[in-house]
Amino acid sequence: MAVSETRTDSEVHTARLLPGGPVAEAVLADVTARVATLRRAGVVPSLATILVGDDSASAGYIRMKQQRAADLGFASPHIHLPGTAGQAELFRAIREFNEDPQLHAVLVQHPTPAHLDYPAAVLAIDPAKDVDGLHPESLGRLAAGLPGPVPCTPAGIEALLAFHEIPVAGRDVVVLGRGTTLGRPLSLLLSQKRPTADAAVTVLHSGVPGWERHTRRADVVVAAVGVPGIVRPEHLRPGAVAIGGGVRYQGRRLLPDLDESCGSVAGAITPRVGGVGPTTVAMLFRNAVELAERQSAASTGDLEHLDR
Repeated sequence: MAVSETRTDSEVHTARLLPGGPVAEAVLADVTARVATLRRAGVVPSLATILVGDDSASAGYIRMKQQRAADLGFASPHIHLPGTAGQAELFRAIREFNEDPQLHAVLVQHPTPAHLDYPAAVLAIDPAKDVDGLHPESLGRLAAGLPGPVPCTPAGIEALLAFHEIPVAGRDVVVLGRGTTLGRPLSLLLSQKRPTADAAVTVLHSGVPGWERHTRRADVVVAAVGVPGIVRPEHLRPGAVAIGGGVRYQGRRLLPDLDESCGSVAGAITPRVGGVGPTTVAMLFRNAVELAERQSAASTGDLEHLDR
């Protein structure tokens, strides 16, 4: 078992590490089998991507997604717009993918250049192809407990907790962060009645005075603010589970919300690198294959077996 060791004057505390790599491998093995089933039926699942501008990090993410798509058996059409592209050009690219019946999932790489309205771009994506799970219809289905794509990082966190057999049902989970991509949908996901959820969830943000009093009582703390090192050892109950969801980058260095010294107090903790990241990517492809299955079933009228 991997551990994180932090030496104090009197002892060495070992926090169990919760890597995301094995979780992602398990998810992607399932995705691979489902892709093979679709292809045997004559359906090539696809993940279409749109990149605006030449940001090196964004371009790198797109290359990684395209390579993973190829490895898994997905088609991966791509549109690369110049950084000077206007909103109308972005809408045209989205519409092109929306209207192509051979394409099942559409992703607009975030962030877009500052002059573009990214939320408007998300609204323009056909909800049936919303692979990020961020369209209001997708979020509404999540809130109602209906089938649909789930935002990838929250879905990955639930899968990570389940894979590593971290009990959640009936426990006190605090999510520090209320954003629409992570904190808010994660709170909905973990509060649903399901063996890997069913938690008592408290959602906070960094503007709540004394937010630390909430995290200190929690069984599980998910840091999802995007403020490096905001959660420190003194903010955790000894033995609590600490999940680093939010990150920032300093050059090429990843800076998580969880200070690495949290391993001196936590009972289990995600590593600085290789925690939630791999599970997020895996869930993107799980969403993509589910969208392909649903659209394929819709074309034959066989949707009943897909409801969950």
